[in-house]
Amino acid sequence: MRNASHAAAPPAPGAGNAGGAPGVGPQPAAWDAPEVDVTIEVPRGGFRKRGSTGQVDFVSPLPCPYNYGSVPRYLGLEGDLLDALVLGPRLRPGTRLRVRVWGAVTMSDRGMQDDKLVCGVHPPSDAQRRSVLRFLRFYAFAKGLLNRWRGRPGRNACEGWIDAAHALARARPREAGWRGPPVEF
Repeated sequence: MRNASHAAAPPAPGAGNAGGAPGVGPQPAAWDAPEVDVTIEVPRGGFRKRGSTGQVDFVSPLPCPYNYGSVPRYLGLEGDLLDALVLGPRLRPGTRLRVRVWGAVTMSDRGMQDDKLVCGVHPPSDAQRRSVLRFLRFYAFAKGLLNRWRGRPGRNACEGWIDAAHALARARPREAGWRGPPVEF
């Protein structure tokens, strides 16, 4: 949810938090954390990643350690549905839930910025936040190899943690006529 209280400039990606954890920024207080509706596409422990069109994008050699889905009301910077990781127990594919956003991780996928909201019932611990960053760094590396194999050039990297409100402010509402991302993933 967007509101005027989130208009302040966000911390720089990768800024330290009050707990001193490297590579993660401050997280909002529970009363200030925005909420979004998320649809789960890959359950925690799942191997198949489907794109927003429903087609299998790739099959991972390792299980996903988080529930992975999207926010159907918003498009990310690359023109696809806004991605979301949901911490906590395994959720079935197709599960829809309203959940708090504690931050986001900015990724580069073929040179396009692609924010991934980090959501959950409770704020993630510093250890969980570091774990999310480690996973997404590995994910960016693996996606880069896949993109090269598919002949899709461009930089793939995990850019670091950003404030939830900043990531939501960069997203745009999905229009009723949206038919899918402008580029093939």
